[in-house]
Amino acid sequence: MQLHLEAEELKLLADLLLEQDQRPYADLVGKVLARDLRFDSDQLEETADLLAAREHGLKHELAQETNSTRQAELQRRLALLERVLEKVNEACVMF
Repeated sequence: MQLHLEAEELKLLADLLLEQDQRPYADLVGKVLARDLRFDSDQLEETADLLAAREHGLKHELAQETNSTRQAELQRRLALLERVLEKVNEACVMF
């Protein structure tokens, strides 16, 4: 299955993958950096799980933040992450 992500969405996914331990995500990191988003079902599920976990963490971080500027940045990042997660989940369903 191939995803279609905008540049900003692709950058977010690459950043999230690069923040992780590279061993389990090596194939995904390579594909994302090469802009080859033809994922198999396992790779889509791994990506969805990673995005969902980060979404949960980001929501928690947002709830704890008191600085309004930082809150706005976290909210923007959360909205972007949710768009990517939605696309990945749609691809999972189509698989």
